[in-house]
Amino acid sequence: MIERWGALIVRRALVVLLVGLGITAAAAVAGVGLEDKLASGGFEDPASESSRELELERAAFGNQSVDTIVIFTSDDLEVSDPAFRAEVEQTLAQVPDDVVATAHTWYETQDPAMLSKDGHATAVYVSLDGASQNDFLDSFEKLEPAIAESDLDTAFAGAYAVYTDVNEETKTDLLRAEIVSLPIVLILSLIIFRSVVAALMPVLVGVVAVLGARAMIAGLNEAVEVSIFAPNIITLLGLGLAIDYALFVVSRFREEIALTPDDTARALVRTMVTAGRTVAFSALTVAAAMSSLLVFPQTFLKSIGYGGIAAVLIAMVAALTVLPAALALLGKRIDSVRIPFLQRSTPVESDHGAWARLAGAVMRRPVLVAAAVVVVLLAVASPFLGVKWGSVDYRVLPADTPSHEASERLNTEFGPERSTANVLLEGASEADVATYTAQVQGVPGVVDVRPVASEGDTVLLRAAWEGNSQSERSQDIVRELRTIDSPGDTQALVGGLTADTVDLAESVGDHLPLMGLIVVGVMLLLLFLAFGSVVLPVKAVIMNALSITASFGVVTWIFSDGHLADLLGFTPQGFLDLTNPIVMLAVLFGISMDYEVFLLSRVREQWDATGDSDLAVATGVQKTGRIITSAALLLAVVIGAFSLSGVVFMKMIGIGMLVAILVDATVVRALLVPATMKLLGRWNWWAPGPLARWWERFGFREGYDAGPTTSAEESTKVATRA
Repeated sequence: MIERWGALIVRRALVVLLVGLGITAAAAVAGVGLEDKLASGGFEDPASESSRELELERAAFGNQSVDTIVIFTSDDLEVSDPAFRAEVEQTLAQVPDDVVATAHTWYETQDPAMLSKDGHATAVYVSLDGASQNDFLDSFEKLEPAIAESDLDTAFAGAYAVYTDVNEETKTDLLRAEIVSLPIVLILSLIIFRSVVAALMPVLVGVVAVLGARAMIAGLNEAVEVSIFAPNIITLLGLGLAIDYALFVVSRFREEIALTPDDTARALVRTMVTAGRTVAFSALTVAAAMSSLLVFPQTFLKSIGYGGIAAVLIAMVAALTVLPAALALLGKRIDSVRIPFLQRSTPVESDHGAWARLAGAVMRRPVLVAAAVVVVLLAVASPFLGVKWGSVDYRVLPADTPSHEASERLNTEFGPERSTANVLLEGASEADVATYTAQVQGVPGVVDVRPVASEGDTVLLRAAWEGNSQSERSQDIVRELRTIDSPGDTQALVGGLTADTVDLAESVGDHLPLMGLIVVGVMLLLLFLAFGSVVLPVKAVIMNALSITASFGVVTWIFSDGHLADLLGFTPQGFLDLTNPIVMLAVLFGISMDYEVFLLSRVREQWDATGDSDLAVATGVQKTGRIITSAALLLAVVIGAFSLSGVVFMKMIGIGMLVAILVDATVVRALLVPATMKLLGRWNWWAPGPLARWWERFGFREGYDAGPTTSAEESTKVATRA
């Protein structure tokens, strides 16, 4: 089928190109202002205890959560001064009624945690008005300017101050990543292709992929909630993989056009049935890996899945339509506007060279090489054994971000950092409330328990303790609170920030096996369809797992243990965000298969031609060595740009993926693949008899059936038959 598609593009190249560019222009318009329409947060499981507690709490009492903490400060006045109090109360009174549900001040509670040590600042605990997270964000956006008009100095801490700053930082990071990566990608493409026209092809496909995927997400956002982080994964995957795919296709086209310089049609069709087929399988593999994120109930993870699927599918479509149409029109002119000082030999890859010699050296000592590589990768992965888990707090932001600075002030000027849990009691008498409160006070670490609201036999309590909400100690306290036996017929639900993290860990753990089953199952199926072997897919999954766990070890060592924090510019949290490894697992499994499919396609092509396993491996490594290295370098630039992010979990994803890609494209591809393929020999291509016969009849074999005499006229006939 792909052969016929290639022939059809030869006939209708200009139409395909113009239609593709027209759709891209429309997509660019559809994606304008996308970030302003997307949601923040999205880390909660709607079925969790903390979510149910929050829902029932709001139904009974309205919003009672401390969504925002406003810090009022004066260098001249003390908080106890009547003028200070009057200004605070007047400022709060000027806030529109539809913005704040409740606002608690030190003047009414006399809570020492709301008064600074020097007496010149006070914290006001604000519950925002609304019914959803987006409503609360809208309320905060109205609250901030109203409070800022006060004659006192003001600052904002709390969840929605952090979410707002994360939104702004994310938009800045996305723009920075695009500004930094695109020029570098273009320069590297010039060095790789040594001609301006060829170098523009990856950038063209990358732009089409990003704009098209943004339009898809804009449309999807009308039907389901999509997180603000979806555009980041679109840029990361859309731009990165589109460049990879374009590199594969253009390189193969240049190789084919050099062999048949007067037959562009034949060169393009051969390119489509080889590199084009590889691109299609690679893209489907990545999309399948990203689809595994859809099994999670968290909007954040689903959104990364939506963005990833959109990005890779549009990248594939662009690489199989717009790009070959451009190549068909260009023909030999693909090498136009050459860079004189970069010129060297013909772009056709030799069967012999440095990469083949390296593969040969590895295959002479396969056991030693394989054992050494596995030991090194496991050693790099070892820090992951001691990983600690948490979720988002103010430390994901740069230290000079307003909400980060305000949170640090709370922790230093207002006494030790405190965490809280909301406990909703239903069907409770006064005696039941007293009994339950006493039990909560008996939990080690709890320093305060007080009623917040009551309505009939429904009571809301708030328990407090010292420490960060994401620490292991805080999570243990929440778990201990949930083990308390409710008196009589009372039903108790525990919620709050720490409870959200505890529930997130449980939710991720519950859904992770299904995600793994989807990823591994689809990988095994697609790789079998591509290569007709049941051995290669299993080996590929194992090797990808090695490179991914190595990257997990690196990010644990850096972001959880705090190494290189000053160099990379972040505040160590002492844990990893629970969702980050899940995102990395899906993305990296897909991307790792990208190079695996490309390499094994060339190996299979040689195996079918010669039946010599060692020669097939050496030739495949040689023919793909320069291309995979170049693709990995370009992808590393795109992903590396995200390591400059001010948001810690985006920085972590960028660095973790960068490590995995470099390991996979160098150590795994150049050393581990040749070593294991040498050890397995002919068994690399083994499948049970019935499966082997099925694949021989229906499988997607790499090759070109039209034969060496195919011309432009014969290619047209193929297209006509289609």
